[in-house]
Amino acid sequence: MEAILYICHGSRVKEASAQAIDFIKVCMQAQPYSIQEYCFLELETPTIEEAYERCVQKGATSILAIPVLLLTAVHAKHDIPVILNKMKERYPAVDLKYGRPIGVSEKMVDILVERLEETNVRVTEDSLVLLVGRGSSDPDVKRDLSRLADLLRNRFPKIRVQECYLTAATPSFGEALEFAVDSRSNQVFIIPYLLFTGLLMQSIENSIKKIQKKGKQEIILCRYLGYHPKIEQAISERIHEVSGEGAYVSNYA
Repeated sequence: MEAILYICHGSRVKEASAQAIDFIKVCMQAQPYSIQEYCFLELETPTIEEAYERCVQKGATSILAIPVLLLTAVHAKHDIPVILNKMKERYPAVDLKYGRPIGVSEKMVDILVERLEETNVRVTEDSLVLLVGRGSSDPDVKRDLSRLADLLRNRFPKIRVQECYLTAATPSFGEALEFAVDSRSNQVFIIPYLLFTGLLMQSIENSIKKIQKKGKQEIILCRYLGYHPKIEQAISERIHEVSGEGAYVSNYA
C-alpha cells in the first residue's frame, strides 16, 4: 500500500505552520491515496521521523516522500535525504521514493503575474520589480530564481526585474531595496517568493517600513505565494512523477 509523506519546511511563526497544514490538507483531498501524512523538517511537529512511522503503522509498504519546497537547495538535496535514509534503514522492507521540489515553471510565473495584478497598481515601463527569494549558499537557488526572473521579464519585456535574497546570497534584499530607492523608478513592486508567511515575511515588511521615508517612490508589497491551485497542481505532478519511474535522484539513493 502506497503512502504520501508531504515534507514542509517549518516555521517559528504558528500562522505559517497553520497555513502549510491547511494547504497540504487541500492537496490530500485531490489524491486517491488512503495513507497521507504531513510533517516538518524543523521548528514544528510532527517531525519527518514521526510522520514516517505513522505511515508504516498504518500499513504502508511504499512511501512517496514529497518535499513541499519552492526550489532545490540544501534542504532538498541533503537535509531531508539524510533523515529519510535513517528511516529507510529503520524500515528496510518499506520502499521509499523521493520526489522533486516544486521548481521552476511557467505555472509559478503565472502566480507572480497574479500577485502583481492583484495590487491594482499598473506596472509601467518606469516600474522596478524585486523578486525576493529566501536565499541559500547552494548555487542552484540563485540559478533557479534567476530563471524565474527571466521568465517574468519575458512577460513584461520593458520592465526591470531584479532578483535578490533574504539570507546567504547576494544581492541581499537590503541592497536591492537601497538600489531601488536610489533608482529613477517611480514604483517598486516587491514580490516575496515565499510559500507562506513567517519571520522572513516580517523581515521584508520591517525593511520596507524603514526605507519608505528615504525615497520618493511608491513601494508596493505584493502577497507571498500562499495557497494557489497551480502550486497544488505542481505538487500533484511531483507525486505522479515519483509514483512511476521518474523518481528524483537524491543523496539518500
